[in-house]
Amino acid sequence: MGRGKTVINFSWMLASLIGVGQSFAADAGKQHFVDIKTVAHQVQYDIRYAGTNNFVGQTIDGYLSQKCFIHRDALPAIKNMVNELAAQNMTLKFFDCYRPEKAVAHFMRWARDADDIKTKEQYYPNLPKSALVGPYIAERSGHSRGFSIDVTLVKLDQHGEYQELDMGSAYDLFDPISNTDNPAINERQQANRTLLKNLMKTHGFTDYPMEWWHFSYASISDHQKQQYYNFNVQ
Repeated sequence: MGRGKTVINFSWMLASLIGVGQSFAADAGKQHFVDIKTVAHQVQYDIRYAGTNNFVGQTIDGYLSQKCFIHRDALPAIKNMVNELAAQNMTLKFFDCYRPEKAVAHFMRWARDADDIKTKEQYYPNLPKSALVGPYIAERSGHSRGFSIDVTLVKLDQHGEYQELDMGSAYDLFDPISNTDNPAINERQQANRTLLKNLMKTHGFTDYPMEWWHFSYASISDHQKQQYYNFNVQ
C-alpha cells in the first residue's frame, strides 16, 4: 500500500468555523429563554407580529413562527399564574413576549414613514402617526430583554372554548381608551382590566398604564436591565 499525502482543506475548515460562529451569534442569548407553551400547555397564543394582523400590516422582522419566549427567570411566575387561573377555568392569552431588536427597528421604520397610514383606522384612529413614538412605540423595547409580555385573560365558555374577557379596547389600539384606568370604559370592562392588573402585580409584574395589556417582570438585575437580544422567534 503506497504512502500518500494528507491534504487538509483549510478553506473548508475556515468556512465551517465561520458558519458556526455566525449561527452562534444569531442565537446569542437564546439559551436563557423558554417558549412558554412548552411548560404551560394551557396558555393561548395569538402572536400578531408573526402575521399581517398588526399595526404595521405585515409580518415583522424576526418573527418566523407563532411562539412566545420569555426569560427563564420570569417563567416560575408565569406558571404560578397559569395554575391559579386554572381553578377559575381561565388562562392567559399572549399576543407578544420576547421581541427581537430587529423587530423594534422595523416598528421604527414604519413609524417614520408618514405616507404609510393604511392601518390608521383600525389601530390609531384618533392620533396622528407622529404621536405614536414614545407613548406606544419605543426605540428600544423592554420586550427585547425577555421580561415583558403583552397578554390578556381568556375563560372557558359553555362549549369548552376559551373566550377573551372584554377589556374595552382591542390589543395594540393606540388610543387613550387603551389606558388601563380610562374612565370611558364600562364597569365590567374596568373590572376585567383590574383583574388582570392585580393578577400580574401579585406575581411580580408591573403594568404600563398606557396599555392595559403590557406588563414587565420587576425582579431583574441591573445587568439584565441593560441586556437586549436579537435572535429570531422560531
